[in-house]
Amino acid sequence: MHNSSTGTNTKTKAGPSQPSDVSLKRKRGMFQKDLQHMMYGFGDDPNPLPETVALVEDIVVEYVTDLVHKAQEIACKRGKLLTEDFLYLIRRDYPKLHRCTELLSMNEELKQARKVFDENEEKLAAID
Repeated sequence: MHNSSTGTNTKTKAGPSQPSDVSLKRKRGMFQKDLQHMMYGFGDDPNPLPETVALVEDIVVEYVTDLVHKAQEIACKRGKLLTEDFLYLIRRDYPKLHRCTELLSMNEELKQARKVFDENEEKLAAID
């Protein structure tokens, strides 16, 4: 519905900046165990307070959501979201950029190893 005098949309809808209640409930607690382990790995208590884990989770989800929205803004000119859009956003954070490129490289190596393994498995199956 449009208001003809102002040209603004009077219908409220949940967009990227306004997630629906359902999506917030689905996300909350989703990373709880992983975050507890990470927090412990960085020197926290083995069983951190649930409130602390919830706060860290909120911060992480907000950061990732913001990063994805920024990457999407960059990608909209091209029409396709690419890994390079994220790397561009973190280009000045050298430790984070280095870790991301390292993980991407390892991921590529694992893909190649799986491909070779699958090819060898197919050859062995063809022999039998």
